[in-house]
This record gives sequence, C-alpha cells and structure tokens, in this order.
Amino acid sequence: MTSSAIVTGGAGFIGSHVADALLAQGYDVTVIDDLSAGSRERVPAGAELVELDIVDIAAVAKEFAERRPDAVFHLAAQASVVVSVENPSRDCAVNVQGTLGVVQAANEIGAPVVFTSTGGALYGDEAPRPTGEDRIPAPLSPYGASKWAGEAYVRTWSLSSGIPHAVCRLGNVYGPRQSPHGEAGVVAIFSNRLYTGQAPRLYGHGKPTRDYVYVSDVVSGLLAALGKSGVYNIATSTETDVATIWRELSAAAGKQIEPELADLRPGELQHSRLDISRAERELGWRPQVEIADGLRATYAALVEEFESGG
Repeated sequence: MTSSAIVTGGAGFIGSHVADALLAQGYDVTVIDDLSAGSRERVPAGAELVELDIVDIAAVAKEFAERRPDAVFHLAAQASVVVSVENPSRDCAVNVQGTLGVVQAANEIGAPVVFTSTGGALYGDEAPRPTGEDRIPAPLSPYGASKWAGEAYVRTWSLSSGIPHAVCRLGNVYGPRQSPHGEAGVVAIFSNRLYTGQAPRLYGHGKPTRDYVYVSDVVSGLLAALGKSGVYNIATSTETDVATIWRELSAAAGKQIEPELADLRPGELQHSRLDISRAERELGWRPQVEIADGLRATYAALVEEFESGG
C-alpha cells in the first residue's frame, strides 16, 4: 500500500523540494498552501494542490480527516522577520494558531509531524556559538517568538499522545527556487541583484554571520526526522558573514558591483551558528554541500529561473 504525506507550504521554496523528495520515495503527496508566498508552478506535477490558509483550522481538520496521511511536513508559515514586527497578530495567527490546528488534525489520525522552526531567530544574540537545542530561546522578533510557541504545541501534543512529532530548527536555508522578493533569502536577493546589475544593500555593514545550509541538505534532514520525537538543529555549524556571501556570488557571476552598506533592521541578529551534533547522533544526518559549491549551484539555477521569468 502506498504511503501518503501532506506538505503544508508545499508551494514554497523549501516545501516544494520536500514534495519532490517524497514523490521520489513513492509517496502520494498533497500540498496545502494559500499561495500567499508560494507559487502554483512550484508544486510538482505528481502532487495535488489544495489551496487553503492553515489559519482555517476547521478546513485543515477536514482535509486531514479525509486524506488520512501517514506523514505530515508542516512548513507553512509567516516567515518574514520584518512583517512579524509590523503585523505581529498575523504572524501569531499563522505560526501559532495555524501550527496548533495542523498538529491537532494530525493527532486525530495518529500521523507524525515534522515541524520546521527557526534556529538563529529563536536563540538570540546572547547564545553561545555553536548553539545547542537545549539553550533557552531568547528571540528578538515576534517571528522567533511565534515559532517558539508553535514548537511548544508540537512538543506538548507529542508528549501527551505518544505520537513522534519532530521539531527541526533550520539555519539560513538557500538554494534553487528561493524568492528574491522581500527581505528573507539573502542569497536569492544577491543573485537577483547580480543578474540585473544592481547594487545590493548589506545590512549590518556586511558583518553579521549566519549558518547557511543548502536546501537539499535541509530536505534530507527533515525526512530523517520523520518518526522521531525531539528537537533538532538542521544546519552546517559553520558561520559565514554577509560580505563573504556577496563576494562568492559575485565570483560565480563574474561581476564586480560595489554594495551599499546599512545598519541592521529591528529584530535581526548579529550572529548565528548552530550545533548539529544531536542530528548527527540521533538522525544519522550530516550536511553534504559546502557553501562555495552550494552558492555556485544556486546562482546558476536562479539565473535560469530569472531568464524564464520566474
């Protein structure tokens, strides 16, 4: 009998890659997405798209009850730090109430959930680096706070039901299909600037560091977490500053453009680096893509998307 999976946010950057991987493993895949940030074109041909806002808890419960998936990958989210500062109520509705609805619906049918949370935005600037999962979160933005609250529901519902729900705290994910629009996704934004010949803005004067992780490594980590009960950092445990990202992408593009320098925006971190030893030990997972290789591959893939109007 064929296994089935629901991927919330499956029309988005990471979610569409997860849907691809599940299809390749023989799953029947249903994507739930309101298309506010995702795109219908991102949904793989073999998956069914249900256009739905996860804040509509009754509608989510109905889909789960009818489809009875064997696995749930919950990636749908309000993922913008800036938007969370400007509209924390919407951020809370999507990331807290929406997550609660998804986990409740999954528990009703006994399906394990893999929930994507955030690493850097959750731990805050005072955390030691690399930061382990046992560090008490100190988020600087409503986005980080809402993800932490969502995590609490995932863990509580897992402990009370015995169903193995996993929380995966992601580093800064980059790769093909990432949108260059908005403030998230600096690799995609820089790639688009290089493609169009425009100077980017380097917030924090290019000095902030992040733990950048390639999307294929994230997908393999999420799949490895299915059926596990715990909290796992999915990253590389390597820090790279923003200025280095710009230099590496400029080299991949063969272009030299002088960037603008600016101060950090409200809610943004100075530094982030995650400890991945728990995921290595308990999931048997390790990232495979070095950042220089990932940046070159990403730039080439994104240029193809830009040229095709993506």
